[in-house]
Amino acid sequence: MRRYQNKRPLTARRDVGGGSNEILTRHAILATTGAALYGRHPAFAQQRQPTIRIGVLNDESSTYRDNGGPGSVACVRQAVAEYAGQAGLNVEVIVGDHQNKPDIGLSIARQWFDQGVDAIADIQGSGIALAINDLVRERDKVMLAFNVGVSLTTKNCTPNTVQWAYDTYMLTKVAGTTVVRDGGTSWYFIHADYAFGKALQDDATTLVIKAGGNVVGGIAMPFPSTDFSSALLQAQTSRAKVVALANGGDDLVNCVKQAAQFGLTRGGQRLVALLTFINNVHSLGLPAAQGLLLTESFYWDMNDRTHAFSKRVVSSGFDPNARPNMSQAANYSGTLQYLKAVASLGTTAAKRSGSAVVARMKSFPCEDDAFGATSIREDGRAMNPAYLFEVKRPTDSHGPWDYYKLIATMPAEEAFRPLAEGACPFVKFP
Repeated sequence: MRRYQNKRPLTARRDVGGGSNEILTRHAILATTGAALYGRHPAFAQQRQPTIRIGVLNDESSTYRDNGGPGSVACVRQAVAEYAGQAGLNVEVIVGDHQNKPDIGLSIARQWFDQGVDAIADIQGSGIALAINDLVRERDKVMLAFNVGVSLTTKNCTPNTVQWAYDTYMLTKVAGTTVVRDGGTSWYFIHADYAFGKALQDDATTLVIKAGGNVVGGIAMPFPSTDFSSALLQAQTSRAKVVALANGGDDLVNCVKQAAQFGLTRGGQRLVALLTFINNVHSLGLPAAQGLLLTESFYWDMNDRTHAFSKRVVSSGFDPNARPNMSQAANYSGTLQYLKAVASLGTTAAKRSGSAVVARMKSFPCEDDAFGATSIREDGRAMNPAYLFEVKRPTDSHGPWDYYKLIATMPAEEAFRPLAEGACPFVKFP
């Protein structure tokens, strides 16, 4: 898959009508938007419906690229290709690289909204999501948070946001509750020192204690990090039964590899990765990753429908040597629901009010091959089951990307934070 490097903060890529991709600078986007989207002749413009613009904002070039990046873009485009034409919608997909920097993400979001972008998808980063959250509501646009750990359905929730696939509560509820019940009663945390890592550890601590376990210690690591030897040594000497990793991307891969070198699991400790994607396991390889416990809400080979979705997207733009992870699959599922809501509401009304689109998204159930039957709760949380997996031993894997053994399934109502505990400011309770 082609890698798009972005050294300028406000660079984006656009896909118009499913055609070729272009790299566009800020000035080029402003100069070409009108001609590219509406045509050169007024009569032609009047015959077309307004164009719905979806901006995929994520990491295209650094630490978290493989967790979202071009794979998320491919899944958004897959949803557009499958639905937009049959619904008579004109849809444009624009891609921006925020480089994991909230200020760059906020600048791109402002620019896109000025140009008429209607929805920002993927996001891929808690800090970036929090940075643009108020802006999305102020402009009455839509945030499709498919790759965000921090909860956007609690005190941060707005009528303009939906959150798919996971959040820190779900990740830790599934892993914490199940592992504690299975004897993993003492925990030590290694977390990335920013909003996502801290939220992940905080939620895990609460849920581990609630399940009857205890936390014996933890350490915050600068982001990004390459050397985890000191942290792993402290985890090893803590004698905790469980070493929990609250990080992601390359940091997670490096940490797990070094944990294998330190022999943590050979010494009897269990390694739990609180946010792991299947591409991380692939990067690690089964010899290093075997026995790792992790939470996901999607697995490409879970059933016939997930397999069919994965086959379609891989054959039409996704890296042919990879498989979609839960966040990338969420980009497909959530974009499909967004487009259905736009078609139901009408494009003119949809462009006028993002909150109206989100309300329409919540008004009918979602159904697709990636997540099956899903509903969107009043606070914007997409409700789907969650799963605890164990990474297979090399001898148990039957082929490429056959990595997971299902340990436990948790219904959505148990996996996600109860609505009444979220304190979402616009949700009314009796």
